[in-house]
Amino acid sequence: MKRKRTTERYTLADLDSWREATREVKPPIRLGVFGDPVAHSLSPQMQNAALRACKIDMQYARFHVRANELRSALHVLTELDFIGVNLTVPHKITALVSMDEVDERAARAGAVNTVRVRDKKLIASNTDGEGFLRAIRSEFSVDLRDLRVVVIGAGGGSGRAIAMQCALENCERLVLVNRTFEKAKALADQLRPFFAGPRVLGPAARLEAVPWDEPLLRAQFAQVDLVVNATPLGMNPSDSTPIPARLLAPHLMVFDTVYGAQPTPLVRAAREAGARAANGLSMLLHQGALAFETWFGREAPLDVMRAAL
Repeated sequence: MKRKRTTERYTLADLDSWREATREVKPPIRLGVFGDPVAHSLSPQMQNAALRACKIDMQYARFHVRANELRSALHVLTELDFIGVNLTVPHKITALVSMDEVDERAARAGAVNTVRVRDKKLIASNTDGEGFLRAIRSEFSVDLRDLRVVVIGAGGGSGRAIAMQCALENCERLVLVNRTFEKAKALADQLRPFFAGPRVLGPAARLEAVPWDEPLLRAQFAQVDLVVNATPLGMNPSDSTPIPARLLAPHLMVFDTVYGAQPTPLVRAAREAGARAANGLSMLLHQGALAFETWFGREAPLDVMRAAL
């Protein structure tokens, strides 16, 4: 083994001259994550630990791919010896148009976070929803079907997948919030058939889209159990919390899909308010394990991946 470069970021320019750019890299890079930003991603540590544990002779790396480069970067993959990639912000929705096949989970979510390359074709999948379901179970020891949930950032790729999973689980109540209210409303219209049956006694509708407005959120938070941040707010230290701290209360569970070395501003604020809170590491773990299984058709070494995180 000459050298490892799992912490380095590659670019579209590297992909365009891939064999030259990675001539001395052993074992070969055949998996990765496309994002902008992508330096924060812990997926390489987790996936490379899994590859080593399963004695699969390849590596997983980060790729800094901008929005206007995505189509080209995905096309290049079909000409190289790649197994697949993960997609993160801002690519999960826009990547769909570049796919040759879309499986049921990606089609339902309207977003893709896992791509398989097979016979020079790109096959889209989405492990975010199921990863979220498993994360909530492991972090809070509850099932989604028993919860009233509000999703902040329901218009993005992760938010759509999470909202769809809540609908599939027939959760007690679902509230969709997005800065562009029309996106939340369109998603609510799409999910309405899942909420046709009665579950909750009382005046609150089982499915609602509401504008991102503090007085409206205050009213909703009194009638939900779980608050989910599916926005990227919190990735940068200078970010404000997506939810004003004064709205958080002890009865809430707060799940922030953002993760980092330190608790995110939202997780800190939630804990200070007496609420239970968790960041997105557990979701990263479970969606990553599902991605591994999608690529290799075998069970992922979950304990190894958890230890690496």
